Amino acid sequence: MLVELCGIGEQYMIERLNIAMISIHSCPLGVLGGRDTGGMNVYVRELARELANRGHAIDIYTKAHQPQHGPPINLGQNVRIIHLDTGVDEDMPKLAIYDYIQRLASGAENFRKYNQLQYDLIHSHYWLSGLIGKQLQTLWHVPHAVMFHTLGAIKNSLGIGEYEPELRIESEREVISSCHRIIASTTKETEDLVKFYGASPDKLIVIPCGVNLDLFRPIDKETARKELGLDHQKVILFVGRMDPLKGLEQLLTALTYMDGEKPPLLIIVGGDAHSQGQVQALKSMAKELNIEDRVTFVGSVAQSQLPLFYSASDVCAIPSYYESFGMVALESLACGTPIVATNVGGMKNIIRHGEMGRIVSDNSPHNLAGEISELIYQPEDEARHIKTRRATIADFGWATIADRILHEYRVLLDD
Repeated sequence: MLVELCGIGEQYMIERLNIAMISIHSCPLGVLGGRDTGGMNVYVRELARELANRGHAIDIYTKAHQPQHGPPINLGQNVRIIHLDTGVDEDMPKLAIYDYIQRLASGAENFRKYNQLQYDLIHSHYWLSGLIGKQLQTLWHVPHAVMFHTLGAIKNSLGIGEYEPELRIESEREVISSCHRIIASTTKETEDLVKFYGASPDKLIVIPCGVNLDLFRPIDKETARKELGLDHQKVILFVGRMDPLKGLEQLLTALTYMDGEKPPLLIIVGGDAHSQGQVQALKSMAKELNIEDRVTFVGSVAQSQLPLFYSASDVCAIPSYYESFGMVALESLACGTPIVATNVGGMKNIIRHGEMGRIVSDNSPHNLAGEISELIYQPEDEARHIKTRRATIADFGWATIADRILHEYRVLLDD
């Protein structure tokens, strides 16, 4: 089907694609910072919207997270979210979804048949979605692209946090072997896919994650601080899930090295009802370190409010042991706020100049404290650096990323 798009002073026709996206364990509508919500939710939602802006139709299949979900939810023009029923409680643990893969795949096929749909390709996100995509690619006779977002073998190699079962590792191998294209967000991820899973290099393509440059824009720091009730104290920001891999314990300890007459405040954004145990453990740690009055746990924050937090802060800290990419870094820089990060995910490609921030050799508290202190207390031409930081990540806008993804879709369809 051809659709007409209007550009600036021109009209042109494109072939409309019908795309089935699968994000089975985590709905794009989920509140960010929760147990199973984060960068992947943003990625799926933003990519779908950007592809829809080009006239393509996207159906996002996800697991029902309420007892009764009615008809598809419109995320915008040409984008629908379709909730597939498992018949069990909404709080089903992520791994338990494996036992319902066949039922979920059948639910997607039933929806397709009932609505007389024909998809051109499948784009799965995460290994559980990939297993469903594997079944549907055979049933629908269409290409299947996969993005894993995290890899079980890499998480296990670090020995931090929950151990990923062999079921996940073998399932990832199964999906890698059967799919037509694997979209990785970094070159390091492609190397890991080859090393740990024996992935064929011919299937791999590197396309980074993106950032919504319309949403994430600089806000006057004093205005943002007033809105959040902050004074002139230096502010360190952390945004993310409450997960041992995020390195928050290291960041809390780093605060003990940053004292003085008015030491910086650490604001932690993230966490949900499932994360209360971890939050309480971190609060107890802060109390033991005698820094509880310098740490504020905000909890989950709507994405639309995040620019306030980035703009009010002097630095955004990313002390992670592992990130598949690190979209928080892009969001922070788009708001003009520098970052201090471990060398994970796409940090080397993001922090390309000194004014962008610093990469620490590891997330030891001493290293984090040194780099953060040097960054937030050095004099700078703030207005100029804010402009430079934002300009440097302009190529990561979702419009650019969507164009690159769409190119890969075309390559797959032409093979």
